[in-house]
Amino acid sequence: MKPAKSAELTKNFFLEKSIKNILIPGIGYGRNAQPFIENGIKVSGIEISKTAIELAKKHYGNEMTIFHGSVTEMPFDDKKYEGIFCYALIHLLDSENRKKLIQDCYNQLTENGFMVFTTITKNAPQFGKGELISKDRYEIHKGAKIFYYDKESVKTEFEKYGLFEITEVDENHSMYLIKCKKV
Repeated sequence: MKPAKSAELTKNFFLEKSIKNILIPGIGYGRNAQPFIENGIKVSGIEISKTAIELAKKHYGNEMTIFHGSVTEMPFDDKKYEGIFCYALIHLLDSENRKKLIQDCYNQLTENGFMVFTTITKNAPQFGKGELISKDRYEIHKGAKIFYYDKESVKTEFEKYGLFEITEVDENHSMYLIKCKKV
């Protein structure tokens, strides 16, 4: 249940920016929601696994709303959020679904809202291993298809969505913390 380092860093950033409500696509069982909830930030999430949703409800009760479904089916409501935190999810999607997720998240931001993504980098030890599916995307084992980012691919996919910062974070392997602002 320990939150990721990126969740802690993003919580601090959101508190600095006085963010009051956020959406977490791919919220899982809620470990990364914890730092936000503990600091008075209202959390909504999206999760495909019913088991993960049940675990999150067991831990958090009604403290957050979780929509059941795939992030590729966003949006689940017409609400706008001041912040979006998407942890270690985008690199699991193919090119079209990555573009759609970024656009859908951006569309659900309030004006001057922030979205923060974490994604695996080419510095991860498993980069280049497994079967090459498409440029920088590998299937390491059956069903695990991962796209590895470098700073250029981050800029390509995020620059038109208010990209202003790319930081490297160590989360058991090299990840980027990507920050964007809607203006």
